[in-house]
Amino acid sequence: MANEIITVNNLVRHYGKVVAVDDVSFNVKEGELFGFLGPNGAGKSTTINVLCTLLRPTAGSASVNGYDVVKQQNAVRLSIGLIFQDPSLDIELTAYENLEFHARIYNVPSELWRPRGESLMKMVDLWDRRNDLVKTYSGGMKRRLEIARGLIHQPKVLFLDEPTIGLDPQSREHIWRYLTNLREQTGITLFLTTHYMQEAERCDRIAIIDHGKLVALDTPAGLKAMVGGDIITLHTADNEQATQQLRDIFGLEPARENGALRLEVEQGESFMPKVIQGLTVPVTSLSMHRPTLEDVFLNLTGRSIREEEASSKDTMRQWARSRGRER
Repeated sequence: MANEIITVNNLVRHYGKVVAVDDVSFNVKEGELFGFLGPNGAGKSTTINVLCTLLRPTAGSASVNGYDVVKQQNAVRLSIGLIFQDPSLDIELTAYENLEFHARIYNVPSELWRPRGESLMKMVDLWDRRNDLVKTYSGGMKRRLEIARGLIHQPKVLFLDEPTIGLDPQSREHIWRYLTNLREQTGITLFLTTHYMQEAERCDRIAIIDHGKLVALDTPAGLKAMVGGDIITLHTADNEQATQQLRDIFGLEPARENGALRLEVEQGESFMPKVIQGLTVPVTSLSMHRPTLEDVFLNLTGRSIREEEASSKDTMRQWARSRGRER
């Protein structure tokens, strides 16, 4: 059984009277691909900032790679790599100079970082462009360089904050190919936040946090099993009347989602004709799908992950300007 490389025990964080994180506990296993999902303001960013030593907890404890995030901050920082959501490269430097700068910050000797840097840049297919200024790179190339840079000091845990946001599907797939190969070759632990549910499906386990509390933690399959039956979505000419008829005729309480009514039922295929026949309100459209992680997120938080994508401020970009400074 894999050892636990991240432990969080009864973590609490207050901002004045506001409780951002409320008695959260979870563990991440060594070598695991762990997903961390939550709406804006749910406590996700605060929890991650505690793990990355950007914030001190109000109560509780946490450790990364066996090091206490309060008492052994430098050891924690040496144990982790960070891939920020926002760009963090120096675009006026070459790719190779960015790696060198990062290595010097972490006091990695040149006899170690140079061969390591070459290996990493070859892994992300950038070795031939190592002497080019970063400002000439595409978005996907910059992301790949950030991954190489975040690994130059050989961290045990790599935090990935929306690692493929804004990239085209082909670039996203390339990034995941590199991350998958990296994990297979090194056994590194990957701690992921994402708004792409297909990326979350890759995780071994997913934790969902809302209103400061951990509301679910399981494998993707286990989480989807929580939803239960099939998902029926219907648009009607009068949702208020349709809602009342669904209660009276079928004993169902539909949820509202983007102007539609949403139902969870067993054997959805056989249920759809009954809805059309049973309602006197005209049904303008009707669809069914099996439970997805999107459905789990909606059930647990009351919001769609897509609603969070456009306005997400849940990043770790404070790292570069906030190391060692309390927030």
